[in-house]
Amino acid sequence: MKIDIHSHILPKEWPDLEKGQAKMMKDGKVFRIIQENCWDPEVRIKEMNLSGVTVQVLSTVPVMFSYWAKPQDTLDLAQILNNDLAATVKKYPKRFIGLGTLPLQAPDLAVKEMHRCVNELGFPGVQIGSHVNEWDLNAPELYDIYAAAERLNCCLFVHPWDMQTDGRMSKYWFPWLIGMPTETTIAICSMLMGGILEKFPKLKVCFAHGGGAFPYTVGRISHGFNVRPDLCALDNKVDPRKYLGSFYTDSLVHDHGALRLLTSVIGEDKVILGTDYPFPLGELEPGKLIDSMEDFDNKLKDKLKAGNALEFLGLSRKQFE
Repeated sequence: MKIDIHSHILPKEWPDLEKGQAKMMKDGKVFRIIQENCWDPEVRIKEMNLSGVTVQVLSTVPVMFSYWAKPQDTLDLAQILNNDLAATVKKYPKRFIGLGTLPLQAPDLAVKEMHRCVNELGFPGVQIGSHVNEWDLNAPELYDIYAAAERLNCCLFVHPWDMQTDGRMSKYWFPWLIGMPTETTIAICSMLMGGILEKFPKLKVCFAHGGGAFPYTVGRISHGFNVRPDLCALDNKVDPRKYLGSFYTDSLVHDHGALRLLTSVIGEDKVILGTDYPFPLGELEPGKLIDSMEDFDNKLKDKLKAGNALEFLGLSRKQFE
């Protein structure tokens, strides 16, 4: 069984989406050209069958978060996206799982939509961005959202977005190659150093793209925390290293040594297959890296490909067999 925690989708019935491909525009410029596998669930299922993926966990394309917009406008968009996602999951319940999106810039509206996502649409969780405008994920304004997620047993999938794209970051695809891992690292450190897992110990959080640079730099982060508590221990006195084993990451690292380090640092029970389907920077052959790890036994490979996802989502393997 393969469960892909990290895949993106857009509504099929968008007014100007036609068969073939479409252009996503941002500020009047082409942001990304997407193919019909980004919006057509039937096309996705054909590709899933070819690559042996049992279930995709669907979430919107992060550019759609729209945290910068008027709160009511973002809520309206979120509900369009969430309703479409729910319809897709309902049509193919053994192939898809939904993660909703929320207007995080308005926490009161976000909490209400989270309740709707869980209680009415049946989602086990939501996808959130690595920051919300000027708020990092330790912002007190977000506490009500975390409290609601705990009460609802709603897991959070944290995806980097809104990376710097100008100046020194404007070349060589740096926003995606460097900016995304940096955003993810900031998100993890903000949550840990900001005491979010201390205040909300039942919160289930998974960070995309293999946790960014965090698994490799946790030693530096921990050392800095201990030698300069005046700068690092402002909101939480607990060494960030002590939270290892308390959160998840996906497996999207593209390298044998990196995956070996990731599972060692984050934990064999806390890494989940994630591909970033259908985009080119993702794992183009889902699960190939995990399957190719000669020093991983079949039990560990099954955890990474399915078991850990089910644990994170609070779902049963029987639902998809």
